[in-house]
Formats: sequence, C-alpha cells, structure tokens
Amino acid sequence: MFNAKGRGSGGGRDERDERDERDERDGRGARNTKAIGDEAEALALAHLQRHGLQLVQRNYRVAGGAHARGAEVDLILRERDGTLVFVEVRARAQAEHGGALASIGAAKQQRIVRAARHYLMRLASVPPCRFDAVAIDGGQIRWIRGAFDAG
Repeated sequence: MFNAKGRGSGGGRDERDERDERDERDGRGARNTKAIGDEAEALALAHLQRHGLQLVQRNYRVAGGAHARGAEVDLILRERDGTLVFVEVRARAQAEHGGALASIGAAKQQRIVRAARHYLMRLASVPPCRFDAVAIDGGQIRWIRGAFDAG
C-alpha cells in the first residue's frame, strides 16, 4: 500500500523518521545518552526474557521532593517462581574505570531502592524481591543476580 506521497507505507523512511533520528544525536552528530540507554535497556530486557523473566514494567519513576532527587527502576520483571526483580541497566563502551557495574554507587542504589519501595506500596501483598544489575561493557552483557540489597 502507498501513502499520499507515493511511497510504500511498509518500509520507506519519511520525514518523521529522519527527525526522530536527528533527535537522538547531539550537536556533534554523536548519539545522546538517552538513545544509548534505551538501546542498552532493550538489550538487557531481551537477555532477561530469554532466561524466562517476564516484563512487569519499564522505567518506573518516582518524583523527587524539594530536597531529593527523583528515583527510577529501569526494568521490573518477574521470575518464574514469582520473585519480583528490580533491574538497573548500565552500559559503557569500554570496561575502563571499573566498567558499567562500578557506576552503580551507593547513592544510585538508594534511589533504586526508594523507587522499588514506592512500587511495592501499590501491591496488596509483597512478593519476594531482588535487586539485579545488567552491565553491558563493550557489547558484552553480564547479568548480576542480587547485585545489591535494600539494606
């Protein structure tokens, strides 16, 4: 089928596609961190789903207060046994400076735990929970179960 411009509607690029691609680039033509993060989350999600986890929610956010930074959980998934898994995804082009996993410091962990607690308040009963990390270093994916705890 063709659109009004005579292009096929199934595979051709249009003006909107080109604009969306430009929006993913910074002033130098490099991809921005949002686009890189979205791609990393998609890779992590596919990896975890291949291992049997089911997506519950993506990018669960909690607004920050006047003196607090907002919090977010990249992925919330459920294991086959019912365990709710809160996942932080980090990506680095190279494994220098400790790699992607080293970038999940104590403050970041606290923000993830705060978002997870907020999410759990919505549930009638709290299932077993775990905090995992998916580190992508130079294209290599590592899934770390129990990367940190809520304590």
